[in-house]
Amino acid sequence: MTTPYKKPRKAELSEIQKQENQKLSSRRIGVEHLICRVKTFRVASERFRLARHRYNQVIMAVCGLVRLHLNYSFILSNET
Repeated sequence: MTTPYKKPRKAELSEIQKQENQKLSSRRIGVEHLICRVKTFRVASERFRLARHRYNQVIMAVCGLVRLHLNYSFILSNET
């Protein structure tokens, strides 16, 4: 787990630290968007009502669907 650089008291961050924070932020946003897509299936955001031993199968299926959609979107964007 990586944490961003924090601005010290009465000082500024260097340009390299600012760039590193920006890279980290853009990566984090991408992950947050994927988590949001998984939560739209309501498996990870609400109470799971099936048997507990099925949770892993269901969440993996949802993640597979999200990844399939992501790959399909990536392929379509590269065709043009």
